[in-house]
Amino acid sequence: MAGNHFCSCPLPGEWMKGKVIGSGSFGNVHIAMNKATGALFVVKSAVSCPGLQSLENEATILEGLSSPFIVQCMGKELSKDSNGDRKISIFMEYMASGSLSDVAEKFGGALDEEVIRLYTRQILCGLKYLHENGIVHCDLKCKNVLLGSSGHVKLTDFGCAKKLKDMKNKRGLEGSWQSVGGTPLWMAPEVLRNEGLDYASDIWSLGCTVIEMATGRPPWSDEVSNPVAAILKIACSNQMPRFPSHFSREGLDFLDKCLERHPKWRWTAEELLEHPFISGKSVSNSRIDGSCSPSSILDISGMYDCDYDSDEPGSFNEDESLHINRFSTRHCIQRKGTDSRQQAEIDLEPLDNWITVRSAGQF
Repeated sequence: MAGNHFCSCPLPGEWMKGKVIGSGSFGNVHIAMNKATGALFVVKSAVSCPGLQSLENEATILEGLSSPFIVQCMGKELSKDSNGDRKISIFMEYMASGSLSDVAEKFGGALDEEVIRLYTRQILCGLKYLHENGIVHCDLKCKNVLLGSSGHVKLTDFGCAKKLKDMKNKRGLEGSWQSVGGTPLWMAPEVLRNEGLDYASDIWSLGCTVIEMATGRPPWSDEVSNPVAAILKIACSNQMPRFPSHFSREGLDFLDKCLERHPKWRWTAEELLEHPFISGKSVSNSRIDGSCSPSSILDISGMYDCDYDSDEPGSFNEDESLHINRFSTRHCIQRKGTDSRQQAEIDLEPLDNWITVRSAGQF
């Protein structure tokens, strides 16, 4: 299996399960040990139908990947529990330092900009690799980026990931679009509007993840506390999540390039790797400070039902194509001052936690 250079899948009975170290909408994550070698690894397991679908999708996506920026999958095991129900377990490499969310919490909730640059560069390398292989992660956030002890990070949790070729082949067939999932506060506007999915959706989520690393809080959390209001604001307004006030000019411009509301104007992962915030290269003032790009205008006529927990299927807009963003030179994309970053106050009841949404029964 691709990507499994350092260990092999343990055979049934040759490994033992340890304590729970995480959980999600799919099931539980346990630390485990190979009894033959003593090596530690992680076991993700599920019994419920939605959990089985999620883990099977994750295993299918990961088995064809081999990158130092993607968590390695060692294999999977199919079995039955004590009740005779089907069960799946997937074996993955163990990243001892946990997620970026865990790390940020240990260091006061937010990370230094210099560290954010390092982590973001590696995340971009992982996204570039995925996109070159036709895959959209769909659920990028700090909890889904794992850190090794030497400072290297890897993307994980591919339960919502999609192969665009498969989605394009299934367009018009029941189940193609409504299976798209993610975590609403990190999701791109066009995804929440059910207009389509492509690599640019991951770039929006990357911008939200950078804000999360810099502030220690999810994007939009300071502005909107009600889930329905948040989805409406992300999907149907021209506003942006609040940018970190302490960020450098390069950092703010990087976020501008990620959080362009029109997906066709977002920079690609390859382009963002050359951005001065990541590369450290000097850049002309016209590239950073230019303001000749028109603002996007969102058409929200016929707005869909924005209930947060809705499982109602959406549909692809047949006029929208699944595209690869090919804009290689953009010298003047900038928000109109700070007004676009400031959010209206909305006094609504708070929600305790935001979770990954796995629609079409993928909760």
